[in-house]
Amino acid sequence: MAGATTMHLGGNHAARFENKAATSETPLVKWTILAIALTFFTVFLLMPLIAVFVEAFRKGWETYVTALVDPDALSAIKLTLLAAAVSVPLNLVFGVAAAWAIAKFEFRGKQFLITLIDLPFSVSPVIAGLVFVLIFGAQGWFGSWLIDNDIKIIFAVPGIVLASVFVTFPFIARELIPLMQAQGKEEEEAAVVLGAKGWQVFWYVTLPNIKWGLMYGVILTNARAMGEFGAVSVVSGHIRGQTNTLPLHVEILYNEYMFSAAFAVASLLALLALVTLVIKNWVEHQAARSYRDTQESAS
Repeated sequence: MAGATTMHLGGNHAARFENKAATSETPLVKWTILAIALTFFTVFLLMPLIAVFVEAFRKGWETYVTALVDPDALSAIKLTLLAAAVSVPLNLVFGVAAAWAIAKFEFRGKQFLITLIDLPFSVSPVIAGLVFVLIFGAQGWFGSWLIDNDIKIIFAVPGIVLASVFVTFPFIARELIPLMQAQGKEEEEAAVVLGAKGWQVFWYVTLPNIKWGLMYGVILTNARAMGEFGAVSVVSGHIRGQTNTLPLHVEILYNEYMFSAAFAVASLLALLALVTLVIKNWVEHQAARSYRDTQESAS
């Protein structure tokens, strides 16, 4: 028995040694990898971010503020917020419904639905915008009917909203599907056995379990909706003061050699991105803490 115990301890020691050897590197290798990572971070992320704010304030605070309170800039800000305000709730409803169906039920065509959800990831946003022009444009499939009924989608706000919804389509669903699959169906089934109805199961069992993943998906969806350029550029028509979102407004200002104004507006997008990152990190921290609390309660 003692010999077996000795062999078992020796085996564990050898396994630990092998794991340590497999994950330990010389200081030269560690610092080389760290230097490469920091170099990429500095060159491709940190320096461009700093350059945006440096150029934005190059001509002073007054020029910066003037660029942001310009009527065209204010219109672009309102349209960007509107597109996000519409696309996020729509994708929230779809994402939760799709994730719930895929994770909790078995049905024919499930894999096909998952493939469709991933479609915006594989299709260029510019192609998506062209598809909407083909369908709703003046020469498109429904163009004549829309003109006859005085409905304008392309080169108007509805087209921008459609494009924003399309490019943000997968984020919430893709965040929730693996989370809900990992959680399984036991808690929902137990709630049903105890007499809970469908919406009661969702509000009191499913939603509390997915709330942090749901918030994470909403943050990503909102960030993409506000920063989308390709699809929105195709369907907007670039009408100043009417159909330009913030990214499109930045492009117009830059093409007109109004560099300070362009970087001032771009800095607003950068600030939105930084705020999004802060919220994202907070959500991740809360999710990790919630998971630890759950594990401690279970033990």
